Amino acid sequence: MPAYPWDDGVIQWLLEGDVAIQYQVHRDLLGSGAAIVADLQRRIEYEGWGARFLALQNPNGHWGRGFYQPKWTCTHYTLQDLHCLGLPADNAQARRSVQLMFDSAVTPDGSINFAKSRVISDVCLNGMALRYASSFGREDPRLHGVVDYLLRVQMADWGWNCEYRRGATHSSLHTTISVLEGLHEYRRAGHVRRPDEVREAERAGVGFILRHRLFLSDTTGAVIRPQFLVLSYPHRWFYDILRALDHFQAAGVPYDERMAPALAVLQRKRRADGRWPLQSGHPGNVHFRMEKVGEPSRWNTLRALRVMKWYVTPARHARDPSTVPCAF
Repeated sequence: MPAYPWDDGVIQWLLEGDVAIQYQVHRDLLGSGAAIVADLQRRIEYEGWGARFLALQNPNGHWGRGFYQPKWTCTHYTLQDLHCLGLPADNAQARRSVQLMFDSAVTPDGSINFAKSRVISDVCLNGMALRYASSFGREDPRLHGVVDYLLRVQMADWGWNCEYRRGATHSSLHTTISVLEGLHEYRRAGHVRRPDEVREAERAGVGFILRHRLFLSDTTGAVIRPQFLVLSYPHRWFYDILRALDHFQAAGVPYDERMAPALAVLQRKRRADGRWPLQSGHPGNVHFRMEKVGEPSRWNTLRALRVMKWYVTPARHARDPSTVPCAF
C-alpha cells in the first residue's frame, strides 16, 4: 500500500466538490497551510451547501417548524448538518439558533428537552446537541449542565441508551456514538469542567463499541444489524461503522485489533476507481440532497480516507498520539 491511501485523481475529484468538502480535504488529508484552510472554511457561509442551508432559516431563527419538526428539516438536524459541514463557530445565524435552544429547552436537571410533553430527556438528542452547541454556543455555561446530565446517565456497560429509564439494560450503539461525538467536541472546544471524568467517560464509551468490534454481538459474534455496515450520509442519529471509525480518528483513538473487522469491510466497499459510494439514505423530507444514493460519494470518500490515513497507512504504527491536539 502507498504511503497514503489515495491517488491524485481521487483528490482532484474531491476538490471539485462543494467548498465544505474542499475545506476538509485541505485540513485533514493534505495538511495545507492555515491561511488556505481558514479561507475555505469562511467560504462555507457564502457558497454551496452551507449558504443553501443558511438561506432556509426562518426569520424567527428556526428551520422547519421548530427545534424538532419536521424531522430532518428542523432546527436540530439543520444545526447538526451545518456543524458537519464545518461552518465557522462564530456564524451569527447558527449562534442565534443555539441560544434559542438554551433559552427555551433547558430543563431543571441541565439537559436539553425539545418535547415539552416528554418528562425524560432524550440522551441521543443531548449528545447531538452538545456537539453542535459546543461549537456554535461554546461560551454558554449551560453547556456544562448537558455534560453533567450525560455523565449521570452513562450505563454500567460503559455506553448510553435513550431507553435507559424504560428498563434498558444494554447500551445502544446509536446513542453511544452520538454522546461520544458530543463529549469530544465539548473537550475540543477547550472546556475544562470535569475533564478527567469526561475523558474517562469517552474511553469507556469507545471501549463499549470496541467490545462489539463495531458491529458484532459481544455474546454470539453475529452482525447486530446489517444496516451498521451500510454507508450513509448525513448520518442523522443512526450508527454505522464509518461514522464510528471517523469519530475514532478525529478523537485520536489509537489503533486496536478489534477495529480490524470494520476496517476490512470499509476497504472492501472501496470501488475500483478509489471512491466509496453512498449506499443508502434515511427516509424523510430534506432541505436538499447533497448526493445521490448509488453514486460515488465525496462525503463517504473523504471520511473513509481520513480513516485509512489514521489506521491503515504505515504511519500509524509509529504515530505518537501525544502529537495529536485532542489525542485520546
